[in-house]
Amino acid sequence: MGKKLFIDFDFMGLRKLAMGLSATLILISLISLATLKLNLGIDFTGGSVIEVGYEQAVELQPIRNMLESNGFGDAIVQHFGSASEVLIRLVPKVDQDKAELSSQIINLLSDASTGSFDVRRVDFVGPQVGQELAEDGGLAVLYALISILIYVSIRFEYRFSLGAVAALIHDVIITLGIFSLLQLDFDLSVLAAVLAVIGYSLNDTIVVFDRIRENFRKIRKKTSLEITNTSINQTFSRTLMTSLTTLLVLLSLFFLGGEVIHSFALALIIGVLVGTYSSIYVATTTALALGIKRSDLLIPEKDSEEMARP
Repeated sequence: MGKKLFIDFDFMGLRKLAMGLSATLILISLISLATLKLNLGIDFTGGSVIEVGYEQAVELQPIRNMLESNGFGDAIVQHFGSASEVLIRLVPKVDQDKAELSSQIINLLSDASTGSFDVRRVDFVGPQVGQELAEDGGLAVLYALISILIYVSIRFEYRFSLGAVAALIHDVIITLGIFSLLQLDFDLSVLAAVLAVIGYSLNDTIVVFDRIRENFRKIRKKTSLEITNTSINQTFSRTLMTSLTTLLVLLSLFFLGGEVIHSFALALIIGVLVGTYSSIYVATTTALALGIKRSDLLIPEKDSEEMARP
């Protein structure tokens, strides 16, 4: 007998516990999103971005302290690219001209004992533009979910498509919920990470669904639950290796990529972890709960009259 090439773990035996955990996390996330809301970045709220380059590496804390002492306590100060480049994000004050605001910040930096610098970039995002970006970002997520629902329905079966979309909604809500709970800065880069998480999670789910469909057509003496469990075991090593290699890259970005890319990498790390979990438990458990069975996935056979036609 050939050696078994996959593990034999009862994943579906833990499905009720897993669904309870998912329901709890989703509830906490929704409550946080409703009360604390997302800590929207300047991309969505509007504001000024000033990028300056110093001749040598500069500490950020003195710049933060100087801005705070001059009434800019809400300013976000980050290294950008290297330790000698600094990015300052500011929410505009009421009735204050954007050009006047940027000039005031540059003058404060000049008066501070942080070294000589040159101004690389000054940008301004208006509140109206920020609102449009927030609306367009939300629509992008919605359109992605609708497109996936249609795609999976055509490729597999409508119960699978509902399971896939349930898993994606689960991933998005929990990722946003963590950002809300921790009050992390939510900007366009994080929105891009959320859309990337949707694609990553869907790819993982499709692999599992493809094996389930194959086994439903090949294995005849097992129940739907047993076939699903077998399929997850057969694809688990692939899922685990894909997730681990992706996480290695994301952890490198998180710890070595600097503050500018910090939120982006964190959103992807959360998304990969939650997406791996949801492809096993949320997507397949939803399809099983909707009553997926072997007869739904069989290729329809042609009747004798149709086969006799030339």
